[in-house]
Amino acid sequence: MTKATYKDAGVDLDLYQKAMSSIHPLVAKTHAAQKSRVMDLPGGFAGLFRLNNPGSGAAARNYEDPVMVSGTDGVGTKIKVAIEAESYNTIGIDLVAMCVNDCLCLGAEPLFFLDYIALGKDDPERLVELMEGVTKGCVLSKAALLGGETAIMPDLYGDGDFDMAGFCVGVVERNQILDGHAIQAGDVVLGLESSGFHSNGYSLIRKVVFEMAGLGIDDPIEELNQRTVGSLLLEPTRIYAGAIETISQNYPDQIIFSGLAHITGGGLVENVERILPPNRRIEMKKSSWEVPAAFKWLQALGNIDEDEMFRVFNMGIGMVAIVRAEQASEVQEKLQSIQCPAHVLGKVTEGDKEVTLV
Repeated sequence: MTKATYKDAGVDLDLYQKAMSSIHPLVAKTHAAQKSRVMDLPGGFAGLFRLNNPGSGAAARNYEDPVMVSGTDGVGTKIKVAIEAESYNTIGIDLVAMCVNDCLCLGAEPLFFLDYIALGKDDPERLVELMEGVTKGCVLSKAALLGGETAIMPDLYGDGDFDMAGFCVGVVERNQILDGHAIQAGDVVLGLESSGFHSNGYSLIRKVVFEMAGLGIDDPIEELNQRTVGSLLLEPTRIYAGAIETISQNYPDQIIFSGLAHITGGGLVENVERILPPNRRIEMKKSSWEVPAAFKWLQALGNIDEDEMFRVFNMGIGMVAIVRAEQASEVQEKLQSIQCPAHVLGKVTEGDKEVTLV
């Protein structure tokens, strides 16, 4: 009688162990920024993270009334682009960014990250490439990669398919939570530039680029200085943790941001409106920043209405920061100095809760 094995069923445990041995050094790099807070637990079934840190200087973290902040997300059908391009070492940055940027909006310090990767077949090389992106994203966020799960699921996924999900946990003092109540009339609305499409709207992007226009992943785009389709569409999502931390450290005794909004699906209007209190409104001027050429190219390629573009995509603004008027210029200059350009989009006024683009 034939003996059944896990390998015959599509899961090679030896290959899995090979991949894990290559991933451990990558994970270790993410612990550097949180070294004294990640607790060693060799062979543990979960990760341990110490909330307070009795270190000195910038390393010291001792919260008085800590509130845990959590966020989870994926990268949507941008994964299909990575598969088509056979390029896997940046999509993990997107995964971390989508989760970390959300947690930042509540004023949280990112602490640690967990990942979930599912593949249709054992593929150690591709798994390591995926993890290179995840670990780079964690390093940029100063979040320790505390744990994760890799699942090989033949029959559920095709041989070349995979999926990813991420989970970020952060912390904020209760009296420093950014919940919108501190937003005042007169506050200035700054728009921090995005790195491109980030990880939203890719079902529309793929339909326009690959189906309607019939372009291939390696085709050059004349309007974008011959940049290839794959290079453009796989540009990683910008992580704003470093920029937010830098500004916050300049004002250690006060909350510099009265509101933060991560611009994802829903665009500027819906995402900024989420953080406004009932008696505040914002009017943003489209002329206050130059919409990047990539968005204009896509709009023309698919004959997409402008309203649809602004509803689906970030249009060059990946994070909105609301700050006090007297500090806006200084914050804007500081962001520029750390290569995170920001534009004055408008001001907060009194009125019924509403965000408009004019």
